[in-house]
Amino acid sequence: MSSAVLNPVSLPSGNGFLQRYKRELSVLAAYLTLLLLLAGRAPRFYSSNEFKSILVNNASVLVLAVGMSLVILCRQIDISIGSQLSICGIVAGLAAKHGLPMPAAAILCVFAGATMGAVNGALIAFINLPSIVVTLATMVILRESLRWGRSGAFVQGLPKGFQWFGFSQDAGQWVVVGLAAGVFALFAWAMRNLAAGRTVYATGSDQEAARLAGIRPRFVTFVVFTIMGALSGLAALLSVVRFPSVDPKSGEGIEMQVIASVVVGGIAISGGRGSLLGTFVGVALLGTIRPALPFLGSEAYWDKALQGSIILLAVASDALYERKKRRA
Repeated sequence: MSSAVLNPVSLPSGNGFLQRYKRELSVLAAYLTLLLLLAGRAPRFYSSNEFKSILVNNASVLVLAVGMSLVILCRQIDISIGSQLSICGIVAGLAAKHGLPMPAAAILCVFAGATMGAVNGALIAFINLPSIVVTLATMVILRESLRWGRSGAFVQGLPKGFQWFGFSQDAGQWVVVGLAAGVFALFAWAMRNLAAGRTVYATGSDQEAARLAGIRPRFVTFVVFTIMGALSGLAALLSVVRFPSVDPKSGEGIEMQVIASVVVGGIAISGGRGSLLGTFVGVALLGTIRPALPFLGSEAYWDKALQGSIILLAVASDALYERKKRRA
């Protein structure tokens, strides 16, 4: 295999570091500006328990954003993750309700997500169907199947060990945050230091060049979608344990926030460029904007319009970048 493609690269220093992480640093600057704005105009934001709530509420978003980063780096997209999360949450709730111990329910939840991701990956990688078409179809199929199967009914009567994994609320919240942080740290390290992580970048940059370097782009794509599904299962678990019952609509609309967080953090829609560090900052920024809007005198629902605008601007910016690169 080509060492240029797969070998981990050393961290740049000085101006090289600033140039390499220009997008991530600009998003971080925007986040710090938001925090300063809140400090000046709405200091009560800091006197409440908002930051801890932001961490807990966005733990599942961060896990999904890690998986979505891999998918987009491969020059693909997955808009079925909200439906996957809803189904995995119901699987975890029903498993716990019927007597499975929490570790077994968690494994079943992650396995269910990985299975759905593998189906997407097989259709995209081996049958060569467009990812937007496949995941749009599976999103609708999964959502309507869940609606037919549950008729909107919550999973109730859960055992005491389900909510917050059996810990107290305060301890359980930190467990949720810690698990999400651990997933992020593991994948950030792997994408930086392991050859397997570099194959994702290579596949998204140029599949033909990656194939000539000994990489199997179809297999990489399949594995990435399977990982995305497994992370959807884990995210579902981190989401549903916060409540005494499981909502079958818990994942509706979350794909928009996840995709917006990933692209605002600098992952290129065209694939092959970006870092999980940027994804982390993007999740932090968008996760803070929604609860901050009421403190700034606006309505919280405007965050959906903001997410759509971010995605549109990211796609337009990426198109301009590609046009400039072709002219160079």
